[in-house]
Amino acid sequence: MKKGLFILSVFVLAVTINGQDINEDALLNAMHSISSHDLLEYVKIQCDDKYQGRLTGTKGYQDCAEWLAGEFAEWGLAPAGENGSWYQWFKVPYTLVHPDCALSLHVPLKNGGTILKQYKYITEYMPGSTSGNGEVTGEVVYAGYGITAPDLDYDDYAGIDVKGKIILIEREAPVTPGAGAEKFNPWYQYSFHQAKLENAVRHGASGMVYNYGPISNPNNAYNEKFIYVHIGDSVVRDIFSGTGINHLETVRKINETLKPQSFNTKKVVTIKMSTEHFPDGIGCNIIGLIKGSDPELSKEVIIVGGHLDHLGKCYDIMPGANDNASAVAVLMGVAKALAQNKIPLKRSVLFIAFGSEEQAIMGSKAYIDHPALPLGKSILLNMDGVGIGHSIGANAGMNFPILWYYIEDANNKYIHRQLTTNYFANLGRSRLDAARFLRAGVPSLSFYTYGSINYYHIPLDNIEIIKPEIMEDLCQLLFVAVVRMANSENSLR
Repeated sequence: MKKGLFILSVFVLAVTINGQDINEDALLNAMHSISSHDLLEYVKIQCDDKYQGRLTGTKGYQDCAEWLAGEFAEWGLAPAGENGSWYQWFKVPYTLVHPDCALSLHVPLKNGGTILKQYKYITEYMPGSTSGNGEVTGEVVYAGYGITAPDLDYDDYAGIDVKGKIILIEREAPVTPGAGAEKFNPWYQYSFHQAKLENAVRHGASGMVYNYGPISNPNNAYNEKFIYVHIGDSVVRDIFSGTGINHLETVRKINETLKPQSFNTKKVVTIKMSTEHFPDGIGCNIIGLIKGSDPELSKEVIIVGGHLDHLGKCYDIMPGANDNASAVAVLMGVAKALAQNKIPLKRSVLFIAFGSEEQAIMGSKAYIDHPALPLGKSILLNMDGVGIGHSIGANAGMNFPILWYYIEDANNKYIHRQLTTNYFANLGRSRLDAARFLRAGVPSLSFYTYGSINYYHIPLDNIEIIKPEIMEDLCQLLFVAVVRMANSENSLR
């Protein structure tokens, strides 16, 4: 039945679109004004060392935001932030990570002494991006997922003493979103990094080695006395070595039985972190508007979004070329092509470069709490990581077949890239700006690209991995789709 309705809706849309009076030559000329050279240059600018990795709250982020607002102004967009400005402000605490960081394992010698095995930055560990400052040495206690859930009769801390010790825990929860809403939702609140860190502090742990990557991630709670790092497989293997317990088997047992398997590994590690915390940081979204010409349809808005921020320094600069300078570059390409070519638009188009996506997705929350235009008349085309590979994907196209039709039609007519979509249940903790909009009832597609090497949340996410051709194709595709959406007589919702 759903498939039949989808085909019918596509047929109706096709008739309507083909009947519109759109100047095809003007559309194609504007589309071809979008240049991969320009888009690559926008990525390079955002990744410049002067912006220090664009961590929301820092001067580097704000300087980059001002550069973007200047481009919007030059192209003729109207500011749509607070008090006639380009900016929507919100509070965002942040932490700077400095170079004097380390992780080491105390290896006992037969003569009774010990030596330190130093782990390698990036490949074996990454500093905790919201860690407290200082050094801690302690026994490592394996604490499963680090979850205490009385309502689920589950407690990874039951029967173990972690006071003054260092916990080793897993990311996520023993039940995943793939199990479906009924099974996963009771675990949802416990899967957050913040919940795990705060639970560790309540149980008296002094530090944490978090089996997470190892990647950098500033999306966590902060406690000045709690020291932690992210680790990878080699560190986990060393901690489990000689215990007689297999790590992968232990995780499998937790997941299958929903019973904790916590134990004292009797290993000792030292974590050294050099950080500086700023509890009163201020961040912003950057918002530009092209107002529609139709008295009624202009009240409806197509939002083109992507987050401007990245991870700052941890402790090297994190350029964030694919995540997410690529998306902001494509957003800029669409904005410039629409504004400078003076393409007629009946609906309004709003461009939002979100802040603080990496820090608990606070920028999109700030917009949803105080939208520039009504959420009930909005749809979102979001982008996150669109600078690599040869194929284009989007979350939630099957959720919103009306929106997906415009995307698929533009691709079939002009771009001819491999294009995929899915049904997006949006069950897990929010990881995308689009996830917040979906929960607020806003129809949203979230685009990404794939098919070549990608580095996530480490310094190697730099300009060297970017494929400007895929950015150009996505930018042209979205440009055409936005024009068609903005001028359609049919509802987009």
